[in-house]
Amino acid sequence: MFVRRLTLPAGLALAAAVTLGGCGSQATPAPAAATPAAAVTGSTPAAALTITDPWVKTTKEGMTAAFGTLVNDTDTAITIVSAASPAAPKVELHEVVDSGGKMIMRPKEGGFTVPAHGTHALEPGGDHIMLIDVGQEVKPGAQVPFTLTFKAGGKLEFTAVGKDFAGGKEDYQPGMDMDKG
Repeated sequence: MFVRRLTLPAGLALAAAVTLGGCGSQATPAPAAATPAAAVTGSTPAAALTITDPWVKTTKEGMTAAFGTLVNDTDTAITIVSAASPAAPKVELHEVVDSGGKMIMRPKEGGFTVPAHGTHALEPGGDHIMLIDVGQEVKPGAQVPFTLTFKAGGKLEFTAVGKDFAGGKEDYQPGMDMDKG
């Protein structure tokens, strides 16, 4: 499982290491740390929200979705109100619900709320991030950037990996103008 998070202690440790590194006389320089794929900006409560195992379903064009597990390490619930990605001009937060015995997909009213010290799964057949009008093919292994925006301010930026997946054949809520792709 990949865990992507940016925390204040890690940043302080890196700053201390860089500062103290200049004080030594014959220390061998340490290799540069890899840049994290997820970076959090904004207010303190949102700074402890991360996503694990982010992935996006491969597609030639049209629509696709992103998945993963949102993890909240704070004492306060965090609500995600929107998402964006350069891979699609329109990105929405969606849910899948039972409507008269048929599973349909629709925009999630109020967004996704991740409980304090809890998780919120984004998965096929459930809540997910929907990319609409994808113009370029998303191939296996592709790196797709995302930005989630929080109700209280702040953002979570992460990269999801393209992955083949045969599921996710839900219908759309009646009246939704979406081309299946």
